[in-house]
Amino acid sequence: MSDTPAGTREGGLQAPTRHALAWKTEAFYDAGALEQELTRVFDLCHGCRRCVSLCQSFPTLFDAVDASPSGELDGVPKKAYWDVVDHCYLCDLCYRTKCPYIPPHSWNIDFPHLMLRAKAVRHRAGPTRLRDRLMASTDAVGAIAGIPVIAEVVNAVNASGPGRALLSRALGVHPDAPLPRYHHPSFRAREQRRQRPLLEAVPTAATRGRVVLYATCYCNRNEPSIAEDLVRVFEHNGIAVVLAHRERCCGMPKLELGDLEGVEALKRENIPVLAALVDAGYDIVAPVPSCVLMYKQELPLLFADDAEVRKVAARMFDPFEYLWARHRAGLLSTAFAQPLGRVSYQVPCHLRVQSIGLKTRDVLQLVPGTTLEVIERCSGHDGTYALKQESHAQSRRIGKPVVDRVVATGADHLTSDCPMAGRQVATGAGDGRVATHPMTLLARAYGLGTG
Repeated sequence: MSDTPAGTREGGLQAPTRHALAWKTEAFYDAGALEQELTRVFDLCHGCRRCVSLCQSFPTLFDAVDASPSGELDGVPKKAYWDVVDHCYLCDLCYRTKCPYIPPHSWNIDFPHLMLRAKAVRHRAGPTRLRDRLMASTDAVGAIAGIPVIAEVVNAVNASGPGRALLSRALGVHPDAPLPRYHHPSFRAREQRRQRPLLEAVPTAATRGRVVLYATCYCNRNEPSIAEDLVRVFEHNGIAVVLAHRERCCGMPKLELGDLEGVEALKRENIPVLAALVDAGYDIVAPVPSCVLMYKQELPLLFADDAEVRKVAARMFDPFEYLWARHRAGLLSTAFAQPLGRVSYQVPCHLRVQSIGLKTRDVLQLVPGTTLEVIERCSGHDGTYALKQESHAQSRRIGKPVVDRVVATGADHLTSDCPMAGRQVATGAGDGRVATHPMTLLARAYGLGTG
């Protein structure tokens, strides 16, 4: 087994790269070719095993190999391959942080994209389970669940034992999985009625000083207070905030399902709107890391020849990345009204793989009287993984080290840039604590009214 480090090709050191996905070719969906590539990569992963601690995909693979008659991959039934696929939630950490054999290494391993290919092949073969189609249709579900009376009914069902038992039997949603509430009116409905202050954009080398807020499905329908606090903080720092006239789901839930045609349909609706705003002089921020990642990295790899996609990716920012860039230019207010005390900060996987550093930590540490314990471990929520009957227990196991550290620390606040990850950790703690988004913590530190 080679000990060649990540990013190294035999004969010289080169920067890691990543190939675009040729998902519109028939060869991409060739079941025989897929099986051959799964066998090749799984055999190499079995010989390395560096990623065993990241998620359940790798223990599932290695346990299957160890239990086979030969103790090698050739003794593993092909059906077991799909168990490995099912446990991959496309967090990208194996590619970004562990694998020594990513391109340009001659072994050319991209485990997450291979799992995505397998999911896409299965999705095209169909049929896809109703539960999974519903979970991937965030716009449609949110629009229905956000209707005034229906929102109250949905929230009541989701909060009751009998309701959760019904969801478990009918859809395979685990009765203990944390589910968000639905709100009416939505954030976008509220914000479109608001009188915006007139702010003169002050650009820096990295930022334009005025942003489009891509609210995300989650902050629009489930936790509008996060988006409201982002607006308060940005405007407090002289950054003008507007909304796009239309916004659809970023496509990450459909990507996790392997529904690449569904991703493309959403791209066709979102990218022209966002690209026009970039042309008009705006940057773009989104409060959920998965959505930022989708526009920054996933769409450019799916649509490598689309100049509009690349244009949007170049101006898409994590909100704390944006605030830190403003701070570096001397344009972020440090006149804080109150300390935050001790904060346990879980760094979401989809933020870690953006390779921007810990900008949320850096900004919050500007607040006097604030100390952060940074936890760079997976919460186990991972899109819909924690919600499913068949994977909820594994999600809790993956997130247990985070929960244990939070409980042991006894911090004043638990926070995560991913609100779903924060809720997963808080639920796992089982002591009544709640997770507070870091943007809400920052708004409190400024003394701004929060939702």
